Amino acid sequence: MTMLGLCAGLTAIRFAFDAQWEKAAALIVVCAAIDALDGRLARLLKATSRFGAEFDSLSDFLCFGVAPALILFLWTLHDARGIGFTPCLLFAVCSALRLARFNASIVEAPALPLAGPPPKPAYSQNFFTGVPAPAGAGLALFPLFAALLFQDWGWAGLAAAVRHPALSGLLLVVVGGLMVSTLPTWSFKNFKVPADYVLPLLLGIGAYVAVLLTEPWAALATGGLIYGGMLPFSARSYRRLKREAEAMLEPVVVSGGEERA
Repeated sequence: MTMLGLCAGLTAIRFAFDAQWEKAAALIVVCAAIDALDGRLARLLKATSRFGAEFDSLSDFLCFGVAPALILFLWTLHDARGIGFTPCLLFAVCSALRLARFNASIVEAPALPLAGPPPKPAYSQNFFTGVPAPAGAGLALFPLFAALLFQDWGWAGLAAAVRHPALSGLLLVVVGGLMVSTLPTWSFKNFKVPADYVLPLLLGIGAYVAVLLTEPWAALATGGLIYGGMLPFSARSYRRLKREAEAMLEPVVVSGGEERA
């Protein structure tokens, strides 16, 4: 699966050189879908390994770091000449740093019970540190998704506006900074939906899939806006859980002057 995703990312670059922007953008989405599946399949089949984790990170760097930056450079940023390459370079570097930080956080189980770094607190298990690479690629490609949507709808003026190099360059810089930041973002790996929200969530997912099949660029652009709007709420949720966990650990003075946690 990881090899398939890597080949899809390389093919997306090839389509970008041929100015086939729809195919290039679609293949980056395919890479994201494969990246969401390969780790789960490995855990399901009990085939996880350190080699697989390293290979997955190398594939992610190309598919979500190099490929989106190169696609945007060939699509619009080359019009800004040398300065247009700077945001692309920064985005790719930030992607490499983000993946290197993630790899460094993967520590084999220590031989001694008390050896190694302390485990992550329970409340942080459902959060990433910074925006993950696939989500960063989706946010960075928002101008391309929006331009393809406006072209399909016949809104040539809006398509030309979102194709301006300034928008893509600014997004690459901002998203690159978010990837290497310490901003806590929801991972959704162990996300539990309350029973009252299961049916509305399923209806919402069904509606989104229907839009994705009929108006894919509208669905992808909207998905980027929704994810970007969720980031402040993710940070607020993390801070709330952290305060609650710290409050539970604060010592409580009981009768006789004894302190209990």
